[in-house]
Amino acid sequence: MTETADLDAFDHRILAMVRRNNLEPARTIAERVGLSESAVLRRLRRLRAIGVIVADVAVIDPARLKPAITIHVLVELHQSNLRAEQAFALKMQRQPEVVAAWNVTGRTDFLLIVAVASIEEYQRFSDEVLAADEDVRMFETLVSLREIVRFDPLRADRLM
Repeated sequence: MTETADLDAFDHRILAMVRRNNLEPARTIAERVGLSESAVLRRLRRLRAIGVIVADVAVIDPARLKPAITIHVLVELHQSNLRAEQAFALKMQRQPEVVAAWNVTGRTDFLLIVAVASIEEYQRFSDEVLAADEDVRMFETLVSLREIVRFDPLRADRLM
């Protein structure tokens, strides 16, 4: 199990700011949180080193890119044991169509988010990757019609 980090109020305020804009200059963050620029930089290095900040990424508007279909796939394995779950998880990590995946509780074992350019591309993925996997008992495909709540780093502030 992952160990939680010991964070103080300054760390939380810094995280709230970089969550909104990870390109914000350290001097601006320092002014807003009441620390020196060097203290902010030290804290950011520490937060990265201990794995609290795991990546500095850009949130992309998919509507500005080539058309894509977002598909949610519920996957149930024949047996929910550690070997089968780990093998399936590794396999999903290698699939470029899988943009997110979770091992979940309940009737299904995995929830996948798959992004493809066409239904034909998804058909190929489901045939070659899911249906051909002997550990997969069944899978259910849910095609997204429209996005209701987009990933928003500001909403994640509730987790802190």
